[in-house]
Amino acid sequence: MRIVISGTHASGKSTLIADFASRRPEFEVFPDPYELLDDAPAEPDAGVMFAQLQLSAARLLDLPPGANVVAERGPLDFLAYLEALDALGRPTRSSELFRRGVAATIEAMQHVDLLVLLPLTASDRIEVSEEEDLELRTAMNEALLELADDTDLVGAARVVEVTGSPQARLARLVQLSEQHLA
Repeated sequence: MRIVISGTHASGKSTLIADFASRRPEFEVFPDPYELLDDAPAEPDAGVMFAQLQLSAARLLDLPPGANVVAERGPLDFLAYLEALDALGRPTRSSELFRRGVAATIEAMQHVDLLVLLPLTASDRIEVSEEEDLELRTAMNEALLELADDTDLVGAARVVEVTGSPQARLARLVQLSEQHLA
């Protein structure tokens, strides 16, 4: 089963993945693509987001059939960041890179069984500092939820929004993985 955990920054992805991996050790964990970039700037721009889109797409395309993987972020996340950067009037190349990233996202998402969205909700309060670029965080969340409704982008992947406490999120992800593997 190939699972992608998607959400804006500071939405609980790393916590959910770490908890899931401890319960389901047969799943390989793919870290956030940002960790794989050499010399990435502290303030990522559209070029950095596009590079991460390419990395996340490539690792999904390289998966053999039947692989059990849980990935922190997929190409859809970075399309959402590109859209958010463009909507906020930030670094200029976002719209062109967005167009170029659509094809890679469509192709890669054909290799995803389950797309888990961690939307920002008032009930799932995750405290974040102002240093986390709250404006971009919110814009990306909105863009991601909108893009995830596009069946051309997500393909046949099952898309599920998971909310609640860390324990509730984990229980739901375990349940979803067991349903798929049954």
